[in-house]
Amino acid sequence: MFGRSRIETKTPDQILRMRKAGLVVGQTLQLMAQTVRPGMTTKQLDELAEEHIRGCGATPSFLGYHGFTGSLCTSVNDEVVHGIPGSRVLLEGDLISIDCGAIVDGWHGDAAISVIVGGRDAGRPEDLALIDATEDSMWAGIAALAVGESLYAVGAGVEDSIVASGTSDGHEYGIVEDYVGHGIGTEMHMDPQVPNYRVRDKGPTVRSGVTVAIEPMVTLGSAETRVLQDDWTVVTVDSSRAAHWENTVAVTDDGLWVLTALDGGKERLEAAGAAYAPLG
Repeated sequence: MFGRSRIETKTPDQILRMRKAGLVVGQTLQLMAQTVRPGMTTKQLDELAEEHIRGCGATPSFLGYHGFTGSLCTSVNDEVVHGIPGSRVLLEGDLISIDCGAIVDGWHGDAAISVIVGGRDAGRPEDLALIDATEDSMWAGIAALAVGESLYAVGAGVEDSIVASGTSDGHEYGIVEDYVGHGIGTEMHMDPQVPNYRVRDKGPTVRSGVTVAIEPMVTLGSAETRVLQDDWTVVTVDSSRAAHWENTVAVTDDGLWVLTALDGGKERLEAAGAAYAPLG
């Protein structure tokens, strides 16, 4: 139902249903991280992901979405988001962001990870720092979610984390503003939008039962982007590398449950001082 905040809320039973979809997504991304290697094509990754999703009794969210042809988004190096799986051969040291969605009984889960092809030892130091800074900013944004607080505290948390990481790493990271987080439930993309940066507007107030996808996209250079001729793939204008992390999160009066994290986000939430509150 909607209240004055205009954010749809979910019942505990509905959140439990979303957890089923979230686990499929989390398990698929874990499989992708364990499988990706030099010499693979992004299409091979995609085929493995689709097989796993369907084997779990779920349906890929992305496949056929507005004509999209993959079950994953595979975005490599300067590709920020929405990369289409295809014949591209992955090279050792490539930075790949893998975005995955699944539907179980009409409910969606959506999450993304960024990894180095060939493992962390194959990565450039600046790419490893970017991946870690982006993941940390996602968790900072998630930890800012709380009943009664502004939804836009998420963006402030993300931005503060990125600025702090940049100071520590000696980098000036760019936070992509053209693409943001979103509500999620019986549709993959729902209101409200969730900025990954600080905004002046107080924004809607978070209520118990809210479910949102938090997904910062961060670059090693300019935050400006453009879309390639395929009408999907978003790349950095200056060709700098980018990272993308995402999780689907449920907020209740008792705290947070990260529906796409295999452990529900327990370790990272508690480390951030946020309450970990699984249902059931």
